[in-house]
Amino acid sequence: MKTHLCELLGIRYPIIQGGMAWVADAALAAAVSEGGGLGIIAAANAPADYVRAEINKLRAKTDKPFGVNIMLISPVVDEIVELVIAEKVPVVTTGAGLPNKYVPSLKAAGITVLPVVSSCGMAKMVERAGADAVIAEGGEAGGHIGDLNTMALVPQICDAVKLPVVAAGGIADGRGLAAVMMLGAVGVQMGTRFLTAEECSIHPRYKEKIIAAKDIDTITTGKRLGHPVRALKTPFTRAFLKNEGDPGMTPEELEAFGSGALRKAVQEGDEKGGCFMAGQSCGLVKRIQPAEEIMRETVTQAEDILKGAVRWVK
Repeated sequence: MKTHLCELLGIRYPIIQGGMAWVADAALAAAVSEGGGLGIIAAANAPADYVRAEINKLRAKTDKPFGVNIMLISPVVDEIVELVIAEKVPVVTTGAGLPNKYVPSLKAAGITVLPVVSSCGMAKMVERAGADAVIAEGGEAGGHIGDLNTMALVPQICDAVKLPVVAAGGIADGRGLAAVMMLGAVGVQMGTRFLTAEECSIHPRYKEKIIAAKDIDTITTGKRLGHPVRALKTPFTRAFLKNEGDPGMTPEELEAFGSGALRKAVQEGDEKGGCFMAGQSCGLVKRIQPAEEIMRETVTQAEDILKGAVRWVK
C-alpha cells in the first residue's frame, strides 16, 4: 500500500504515530520510523534542551524520516520552532491551535508541515498559510479533542481543501485505515494503538489498563475549561468531572486539580491521581507488540479489506 502520504514523507506505511505528550519520546518514535511509519517526538511543554536531546537519541537509532509535534499553547513554542529549524527536523505536526504564524519559517527551512485540525475552517486557514497536508482529528481520539467525529469530519475536510488529508481519531486497525481511505484520506495518525507498543516507555500499568479497556471505558472532561480531553474512566477523571460541575470551583482551581495528572499516569501508573489519556479505539487494542508489527498488521488488514471491496459492486 503506497499512498501520497508515503511519497510526501518518504515512508513505507501510510501511518503517522501521534504526538502524545509524555509518551511520544525518542524510543517510540525511532521504532515507528525504523519500522516504516513516521515516528513523532512530542515537544509538549518541554524545554528546548530536552527536545534536542530526544532528537539526538532518535537519530542515533534510525536514519529514517521522523517528526516533532509542536503544541502551540506551550509557553516555549517559539524556542521549539527555532530548535526544529536549527536541527533540520524533516516533519513538524502541530496541535492545540493554528500554526499560521510559524508555517512560513518552517517551510523556508524545508520542513514538511502537517497541522492537526478539527474543523473545515481550520483546514482552510492552514491551507492558505502553506501547510503541506492536514491531519483531520475526530473527537474519538485520546487527549485534547474537537466536537466532530472522524466519520463526519474527514470527508468534509477532503471536500474543503486541496491538501492531502490524514485521518485521526478512533483508528486502531486496518478496518479503520480502509474506511478513512474510502472517505478520501491518504493515511492515518494513530495514538492509542501505539500505547501498547513494546518500545513505548509508559508505565506497565498504563498498558494494562489500555488492554483491559472496553468500548465504553473513556470519558471526556475539561469542556468547562474550553479544552476537552478524552481519557480512561478512573477515580481521577470521575473526580475531575464532578468538580467540573461544581459552580463553587473556579477554573483556576480546576486547572490546578488536573495539573501533572498525565505525568502521574505515564511515569507512575498512578490510578488515583493519574489521567490515562486514550481514544475510543482502546477496546480494539488487545496485546503488546513491536511498533513495526502494529503497522504491518494494520496495513495488511486494510489491503485485504480493500481488495475484497469489489464484491459490493456489480
